[in-house]
Amino acid sequence: MCIRDRSSIIDYTDRQTCIIFGDGGGAALIQPSPSKEDGYFIDFLHEVDGSGGDYLCMPGGGSQFPASAQTVADKMHFVKQDGPVVFKFASKRMPELCARLLARNGLTGADIDLFIPHQANLRIIKAAVDRLGMSMDKVIVNIDEYGNTTAGTLPLAIGTALDQGRLKKGDLVLFAAMGAGLSAGACLMRWGY
Repeated sequence: MCIRDRSSIIDYTDRQTCIIFGDGGGAALIQPSPSKEDGYFIDFLHEVDGSGGDYLCMPGGGSQFPASAQTVADKMHFVKQDGPVVFKFASKRMPELCARLLARNGLTGADIDLFIPHQANLRIIKAAVDRLGMSMDKVIVNIDEYGNTTAGTLPLAIGTALDQGRLKKGDLVLFAAMGAGLSAGACLMRWGY
């Protein structure tokens, strides 16, 4: 068994990334439900703005810069980010997608039982909450406990919601995330457990 106390893809000399990202992972199993009473996906939106690819990425290891002694020496196998650009994108796009998704389904923030956002930054989460007209008591926040675990944030936040007894069968749940690319997405579902 291998246990590390530090991520292998974070450059601990780069303050743009090392103070933000945490190690963690999670998984959510999804299965078809026999009826709508058992929960279901309602709708989703996902967008990628490829022009933002250089603002949050790992430059080395792909076809453009295959792994080599030089790419390792140049620290190209670590996450790179332009924090202000990523923050501006996330603070704008995540709330916009959530608002569009809700409007498309005839809903508002007041209709949501629980909002489970990507845990990148509390100010980004609050921007979405403000835009949707929700109160923070309907929002799962655990970034203070785990940091930004990137793709692991939503499954870990679902775990937090379940542990706190805040996610119940029949709840209308809104998920939102953003990531490399730059990409953003939102999903609306009726919780089935």
